Amino acid sequence: MSAGGALAALIRSSADRRTGGPEERCELCAAPLADDHRHLYDTGREEAVCTCPACSLLFAENGAGDSQYRLIPQRRRKLPPIETGPLGVPVGLAFFVPREDGTVVAHYPSPAGATRWEVDASAWQEAVARCPDLAGVVPGVEALLVNTARDLRHHWIVPVDECFRLVALVRREWRGLSGGGRVWPAVEEFFAGLAERP
Repeated sequence: MSAGGALAALIRSSADRRTGGPEERCELCAAPLADDHRHLYDTGREEAVCTCPACSLLFAENGAGDSQYRLIPQRRRKLPPIETGPLGVPVGLAFFVPREDGTVVAHYPSPAGATRWEVDASAWQEAVARCPDLAGVVPGVEALLVNTARDLRHHWIVPVDECFRLVALVRREWRGLSGGGRVWPAVEEFFAGLAERP
C-alpha cells in the first residue's frame, strides 16, 4: 500500500484549513467535503480517496464487488498489549496492514513519510494466535497500530486513513534528528484522540 497520495492530501488539507485555502472536494464527484468526511481505498492506486456522504454510501451499499474502491471502516478498537518484536518492528511506532493475499505490510512514520517492509507470515500468524482480534482486521482498509515508544503501550485496530493521518502528523511535527520537542506530545495527543472517538 502506498501512503504517498493520502499523505499528500492530508498535508494539503491541513495547510488549506490553516490558511483559508480552497475547500476540499470529493475526489469522485467534486462535491464539497466536511472536515470529518469518509474515505475510500482505491485498490488500483493503493491510496485513500476523500469522498462525500453520497459516494461513501454508494460504496457502503454495493460492497467491494468488482469495484476498485472499498469504503474504509470507522472502527477503532483498543487491544491489550501485543508482543510486536517478532514482527520485525525496528521502532516503537508502526502500523501493520494485512492484504487480500494474506501478506502483511508494516509501515512506520518518519520525517520523510512512511517506511515499509513485509512482515514474516509466520510471525503475523503467531501474533494472531496470541491476539485473536487481529484475525478480524479487514484487509487493505484496517490496520494494527502500535505505539510502544517512550515506554507507552498503545495497541489499536484502526482504519488505514487514521494511520495516514499519523504519518502526516509525524512528518509535519518532526524537528532535527530526534524529532524535537513537538512530535511526541503530538503523537500522544493523537492516541488520546483515538480513545475519545466512538
